[in-house]
Amino acid sequence: MGVAWSFLMLAVLVLGPSSSDPVRAPELATTPPEPPQPQVAKAPQPRATPPATPATPAPRKAERATDDLLASRKLVVPVDGVHPSQLRDTFHAGRGPGRRHQAIDIMAPRGTPVLAADDGRVAKISSNRGGGLSAYLVDPSGRLVYYYAHLDGYAPGLKEGQPVRRGQLIGYVGSTGNAPESAPHLHFAVLLVTQERRWWGGEALNPYAALAGGETVASSATAEQRGGRPTR
Repeated sequence: MGVAWSFLMLAVLVLGPSSSDPVRAPELATTPPEPPQPQVAKAPQPRATPPATPATPAPRKAERATDDLLASRKLVVPVDGVHPSQLRDTFHAGRGPGRRHQAIDIMAPRGTPVLAADDGRVAKISSNRGGGLSAYLVDPSGRLVYYYAHLDGYAPGLKEGQPVRRGQLIGYVGSTGNAPESAPHLHFAVLLVTQERRWWGGEALNPYAALAGGETVASSATAEQRGGRPTR
């Protein structure tokens, strides 16, 4: 047996292990993980600034106040029988170099009754080269002055300080002053005064819109006043 055992051990050394023994696979090389990258804080994105909206200019308070003041008076057309639709806006019409009309002309036959456009009182009766026979009436607030010019005459008994009612007879259409003889009319203007007890030097306001939105009233003149001679 000694010889046989030696021979067996020699065969094992030469031939190596049996193929039935498990063979371990070589270890696969692994790539080490990359070190974590430092987090870089992102700069905040600037917010888009919306385009500026152009501001709409607001109407001036003074203009709104004067317009409201005149519109609130509910004027009547100051010439008997003239409808608001017959009026023409001549406020901005030229009257010589650098001068505006700043009033409206209401055309009517000579002698047509001129009426108070508003309640108030007679502040001044005057005669001058430009306006001829004229009358200034002040409204109840004392801020609006109504100017009637180129009259052919005054209503009988009209005097300064006298209270008047809307639609009351105060005079007659004419062409005194610098008005053409062939074109009798009433020159009607409205002035905004800033000082009490004044009937002159105020700011001229355009009465067209207030009159065009107003009404026609029948004259309160009696038949005798209509047919009588106007007081000059």
